[in-house]
Amino acid sequence: MTMGKRVSKKESWFKENNFTAEDEIYVGVDVHKRNYHVAIWHNGRIGCAYSMTSDNNKLLRDIQQVRSSLKNIVYEAGPTGYSLVRLLRSANLPAEVVAVSKTPRMTDTSAKTDRLDCQQLAEYAAKGLLTFVAIPTEQQEADRQVVRLRDQLTSKRKRIMHQVKSFLLQHSISWPGGNWSKILIERLRQLDISSELRFTLAQYLDEYEFFCSKIAETETKLRQIFSSERHSAAIEIFKSHPGVGNIVAWEYRAEMFNITRFSESKQISKYTGLCPRISRSGQTCHQGPITKTGRRQLRAMLVQAAWAWYRRDPHARQIYNRLLHNTGNGKKAIVGLAKRIAIHLWRMLCDGCLYDAKVVKV
Repeated sequence: MTMGKRVSKKESWFKENNFTAEDEIYVGVDVHKRNYHVAIWHNGRIGCAYSMTSDNNKLLRDIQQVRSSLKNIVYEAGPTGYSLVRLLRSANLPAEVVAVSKTPRMTDTSAKTDRLDCQQLAEYAAKGLLTFVAIPTEQQEADRQVVRLRDQLTSKRKRIMHQVKSFLLQHSISWPGGNWSKILIERLRQLDISSELRFTLAQYLDEYEFFCSKIAETETKLRQIFSSERHSAAIEIFKSHPGVGNIVAWEYRAEMFNITRFSESKQISKYTGLCPRISRSGQTCHQGPITKTGRRQLRAMLVQAAWAWYRRDPHARQIYNRLLHNTGNGKKAIVGLAKRIAIHLWRMLCDGCLYDAKVVKV
């Protein structure tokens, strides 16, 4: 006697239901490197929940069975990137990636599991409680990856610089003076110290020079990327703004990528994390520190650009002085300038015009 093939609960659920356009289905996926946890919200409740290996094509085949009723497929942004959402969209299925920081969380975290996470995502999608991230094209993501590579390399170089200073302090060795340069590196290599300490210091300096060379290579690649037809016009517009050079223009272009998705200046300040936290209670409204959402490196570069703008443009100094008078805080004033640069660049690109202090609103 031969045994029939065992049918899983998932397969039984798909076969038992006759899905029509009148049904409402939302799919939540908890995505991991080795496995996916999937929950299907069907007409107001979880109809099916299961786990599977992390196979995008297999998941697509499952979802195709409920295509006629499907409203949305959602998963949280994470290390697995955008390959799944791109595959689903290429099959003309509605799919979104969820902003993790803006997802509602349960107060009781003791019951947190992957199975519950995917069920929550499906339920929150059905109830309209999720915020989605913008999905870059593969080309936009590739360009952004090179920009972020430079950020990573400069962070590693900065770490080595701190290690060298800590090393000198630890061994009571005087700093030879000057900023980091080839001359300073040579002075450090010629310090009168023991052979063991000289060997250790040499390893730090070799690592520093290695990262300098890699940063130079990366910047050469970035010049090639952003001089291409898809970027050159935008970069020219950005660099017309006082204080904005290649590095800031590249970072802004890569991180904002599709500038037309923003419809108002408030969205720019929120996206860059340069807007203050607002606390309302009754008739009172209190402005706290900036939200610091979004990419920290972009925010830091906009602040650097704000200082350069302040030094070069009397118009910027007027704005800074007004902000300083209103807030009584120099840091808040310079952050206010940085926010204005972010908004200016967005508005200039939307209008297709170069910077003009008389035209740009402040």
